[in-house]
Amino acid sequence: MTFSLTWLPGVLRNAGLKVIESAGWETRGQGDMGIVSGVLCHHTGTPGKNSGNMPTLNTLINGRPDLPGPLSQLGLGRDGTYYIIAAGRCNHAGKGKWQGITAGNSRFIGIEAENTGGKDDKPWPEIQMDAYHRGVAAILKHIGKGPEFCAGHKEYALPKGRKSDPSFDMGAFRKAVAVILAPPASGPRPTLKRGLPNDPELVKIMQEKIGVNPDGNFGPKTEAAIKAFQATNGLLPDGVVGRKTWELIDMA
Repeated sequence: MTFSLTWLPGVLRNAGLKVIESAGWETRGQGDMGIVSGVLCHHTGTPGKNSGNMPTLNTLINGRPDLPGPLSQLGLGRDGTYYIIAAGRCNHAGKGKWQGITAGNSRFIGIEAENTGGKDDKPWPEIQMDAYHRGVAAILKHIGKGPEFCAGHKEYALPKGRKSDPSFDMGAFRKAVAVILAPPASGPRPTLKRGLPNDPELVKIMQEKIGVNPDGNFGPKTEAAIKAFQATNGLLPDGVVGRKTWELIDMA
């Protein structure tokens, strides 16, 4: 039986994220999901920082001796790659409550990010955290929910203190997701140019539109891509993202 979360790879890819689909994910799950209301963030907690990008993938698919798999719908590797694990319900939430919802396994999509949660895995790789923010934002946008419907397992789990994952600050995490979800401000956007103190989130929006890795850094590769974009569209290829270039980017 094919379960209902078959939209996950497309939503993540449309957000500019790298996605790998595990074999058989479409029919994997402990039954189908209910109404999807949000996302629960986890870290794997498994020792072995240098043991690979997503060493817990098989465990997330097949489960543990004490808990049958799948253990989450998504795995997030250290390099920002999303691994699609299951399209159905997963054993990731347990007893808890968030936004009045207590049926975590059937109402929240679980993301297990590869990180031990210890000092050996701090700080989190920037590329992994950026993918975490953008992936959660993409899912919430698809289901029509705001950042308040993203919770850390440690926030959801009952009794309080039962879980400690993920190891980062969830308030700051939701603020980053909110920035991504926020509609563009009305009026002209500020000019972006290499060497200026550019807004990283605006740079990412621009980079995604012109096919550059959205890292928020307006470096030489981004400048070259902007010049090529401008030349293709009949503008002066000066590498400066001003009003006319923004107008064309928004239509891309």
